[in-house]
Amino acid sequence: MLRVTKLTDYATVVLTVLAARPETVTSAAELAECSGLEPTTVSKLLKPLAQAGLVEGFRGATGGYRLARPAESISLVQIVEAMEGPLAMTECSLHDGQCGISSQCGVRSNWRRINDVVADALRAVSLAQMLGDAPAPPPISSPGGTKRIDARLARA
Repeated sequence: MLRVTKLTDYATVVLTVLAARPETVTSAAELAECSGLEPTTVSKLLKPLAQAGLVEGFRGATGGYRLARPAESISLVQIVEAMEGPLAMTECSLHDGQCGISSQCGVRSNWRRINDVVADALRAVSLAQMLGDAPAPPPISSPGGTKRIDARLARA
């Protein structure tokens, strides 16, 4: 079964929280709370995401994180590669000569084609599109300590 790691999945969740608040600098603790992840996990995710240029961090009392660019311009392949390195279905999809049978292998070119299809599919989906299916994040507390509560009146 092909699957991304839990950390990559969690990174996508954290990024959707940030994408829902594009102008807001959100602390790692708030990201953990909004995403339902442990604070240590969120901290572990933020470093490679920042190194890949997907988030930017701000220091200080009001510091935190926000997306480094609009969610529309961040693709899923960029998130996967930030967390896992270059996308490769098989070792030979990425590197030549890593396999002892590569000189007589009849399937290598097909694995490369499949690798390209998967990469193109991930490239075609933006973080903004992923946000479209995500539940709205809870509001951040205001400095006065009050929270906004969205309410809908039921029809009688």
